[in-house]
Amino acid sequence: MFLRFCTMLSLVLLGFGVAFSLGQNYTEPLVLEGKCLVVCDANPSAEGALTPSFGISVRASGAKVAFSALRGTNHEPSDMSNTSPTIYFDKVLVNIGNHFKLQASVFQAPRRGIYSFSFHVVKVYNRQTIQVNLMHNEYPIISAFAGDHDVTREAASNSVLLHLEREDKLYLKLERGDLMGGWRYSTFSGFLVFPL
Repeated sequence: MFLRFCTMLSLVLLGFGVAFSLGQNYTEPLVLEGKCLVVCDANPSAEGALTPSFGISVRASGAKVAFSALRGTNHEPSDMSNTSPTIYFDKVLVNIGNHFKLQASVFQAPRRGIYSFSFHVVKVYNRQTIQVNLMHNEYPIISAFAGDHDVTREAASNSVLLHLEREDKLYLKLERGDLMGGWRYSTFSGFLVFPL
């Protein structure tokens, strides 16, 4: 009898979760965390609770999104030219959710939300000014410049919060100058601050 009750309660909770996820604006399913609940707390924690009277904790799947890429070598790839000004990275330090594609050096948003991005592009032994743009679906959002002629290394750096839609793409583009000599120690990072 107790086993049948637990099974029925699990089915009711699963049905409730499906009904709740159908009412969302995005297509990702919601995951119910926890086990069969027999005794309800009269004052459950309100953190993440959907219905405090049942003590159900609900979180959106795929809510954790973060990446950080690094240029680990000074080798200049053959496709880094005036015809393909995308700034490429060769090492991923963090890629939670696998939404940063290393070969293309492009981040694709898995869901609608507020995201934070930062970049530091280092020019080495180069006496000309560089301009680096953070591109959002082929359009520049922010820029950074590095142009001091008296230093051997200098970084063009910037950061921003952006409201992204699902499948929006972001990457770094060298808008002006060149990175002859490489761009070792350059980084590109981002994370989901909160979903919308």
